[in-house]
Amino acid sequence: MGSKIKPALLIMAAGMGSRYGGLKQLETLGPGGATLLDFSLYDAIRAGFGKIVFIIRRDIEDDFKKIVGKKWESRIPVRYVFQELGMVPEGFRISPARQKPWGTGHAIWVAQGAIQEPFAVINADDFYGRESFRVLAKFLKGIKDPEKPEFSMVGFILKKTLSEHGSVSRGVCQKSPQGFLRKVEERMQIGKNGFKYFYLDAQGRKHSLKGTETVSMNMWGFTPVLFDELGRRFKAFLKEKGQEEKSEFLIPRVVDELVHEKKARVKVLRSKDQWFGVTYPQDKDQVREKLTRLIAQKRYPGNLGG
Repeated sequence: MGSKIKPALLIMAAGMGSRYGGLKQLETLGPGGATLLDFSLYDAIRAGFGKIVFIIRRDIEDDFKKIVGKKWESRIPVRYVFQELGMVPEGFRISPARQKPWGTGHAIWVAQGAIQEPFAVINADDFYGRESFRVLAKFLKGIKDPEKPEFSMVGFILKKTLSEHGSVSRGVCQKSPQGFLRKVEERMQIGKNGFKYFYLDAQGRKHSLKGTETVSMNMWGFTPVLFDELGRRFKAFLKEKGQEEKSEFLIPRVVDELVHEKKARVKVLRSKDQWFGVTYPQDKDQVREKLTRLIAQKRYPGNLGG
């Protein structure tokens, strides 16, 4: 028997969208002015999540609450957490040149005061699908001991997560025969040429990929014990890279370290759903078509934007 506590859903919505050039998390892409996030919230509530925690920036608070938050506050308990550059452990000083946020690991760390139960983490600007939320909620509800580092991630097939309009970065995963995560390797500049898939390394050299690899799209399941590990590792990150302008403290790297050090087990869950999102502005039309089709198929109500 797992816990009767409903899991929380932590949504990372503070990102800048550097390649996109705007606030992807507030882009209305579905019929009736729905955002991608509205689809995720609908799926999450149906899957049995009991609380939503939005991680946002103060400068988008009013717009975010107007476009997304207010619609859902009457349907499920909602909390807001602010991720700001100055939120660092005591004793650390930030370079005045730094403008970029600290990354996904930092986003989760600043939310620790809002979460006491097993929780999922997703990006605000990705479409994950109903099945993805269902398998993740089932895992989290089945956790017997929230004090143990029994984590999970929903894995997607690499070739189903690419953009036709440019390269992408993905965490490529290696699994054990039992379905547990062995390694996450962040691959930058992944693309395809015809039916061939590849990535470029830091020196610009091309390496081939099969396209069938399991990748992380930042859809994770955690217990609250993660927060202490994040705190320790964020301090170590700041000591080493805190004065750099663009280095980021990323959650796939933290998970990879925990697995490597045998401090956590991560079950790789599979979803049949197709991920999609807007990495580039040119992706928008395709995403709109897919969302319209899903509504026409009666998989979602047409009033998610209202």
